[in-house]
Amino acid sequence: MRDPAGSTVTRPEPGLRRVLAPNPSPMTYHGTNTYILGEGAVAVIDPGPALPRHLDAILSVLEPGERVSHILITHSHLDHSPLSRPLSEATGAPILGFGTHEDGRSDVMKQLAARREIGGGEGIDTAFQPDQKITDGATIEGDGWRLDALWTPGHIANHLCFAWGNAVFTGDHVMGWASSLISPPDGDLAAFMRSCDRLSKRSDRIYYPGHGDPVPDPGNRLSWLVAHRREREAQILTLLSEGPTTLRDLTAQIYTGTHAALLPAAERNMLAHIIDLSEKRIVSHTGLPGGLLSLRPSGTAPSKKLTKQ
Repeated sequence: MRDPAGSTVTRPEPGLRRVLAPNPSPMTYHGTNTYILGEGAVAVIDPGPALPRHLDAILSVLEPGERVSHILITHSHLDHSPLSRPLSEATGAPILGFGTHEDGRSDVMKQLAARREIGGGEGIDTAFQPDQKITDGATIEGDGWRLDALWTPGHIANHLCFAWGNAVFTGDHVMGWASSLISPPDGDLAAFMRSCDRLSKRSDRIYYPGHGDPVPDPGNRLSWLVAHRREREAQILTLLSEGPTTLRDLTAQIYTGTHAALLPAAERNMLAHIIDLSEKRIVSHTGLPGGLLSLRPSGTAPSKKLTKQ
């Protein structure tokens, strides 16, 4: 599937090329954006899914004499990281990322993952292991380019954004066509909101997301994402004020008009909100994800604690 401009390869600005992976879906939009940064010795950001034709497309974009010096991964989902190993084998370039999908999890999410009660794990590249781990604030430099790593957990714990001056490669944390899926225990709403706050303190001119078109107004988009999550929280609290209910029923009442195929993802987003509200001692439950949810009267103990005290 070609992008709206009619080409799978575009040049968003000097020194940057984008190769669109042929993996369109309701969760990936037109496909995964693979970025090639620089000229000569280049960096490839998010090689994408393990599709041989996409590997060929990436390599074919390189000019005579160019080589890949770095392979950078924003996060380890199956539409972003699996092609990194074949690309590394073809080019000799090392793979750089924050870590495995378990690295960077909060204590709350570690405990939930250990209990294996809440499901999750959708689309995780469990085999991903970078050759070199990147810490928050690390600088990666190449032939005429420099990137600063920003750890932005939320969509997944090992999520990184890469700042190229005042342009940022935002992976799936900020996209222009949709909000991010937050599916615990890999996704973490509290972490997502903190990451949004961190990015909002910057003065960036443009975002290059993992899917969809560039975002030319980063501040406005971040404000919308935060407001969107707060609106969802308000909807949850309003419905719970009417009486106890279940996660599934809550999702159905809030996501009216949503295609049935997307409701499971919507329910995962709602679960992220419930966990956050439970940690804030606002909502209680009799077990997640299928138990009864209710507002907790002020000053009472939660019906079931998520974290050890």
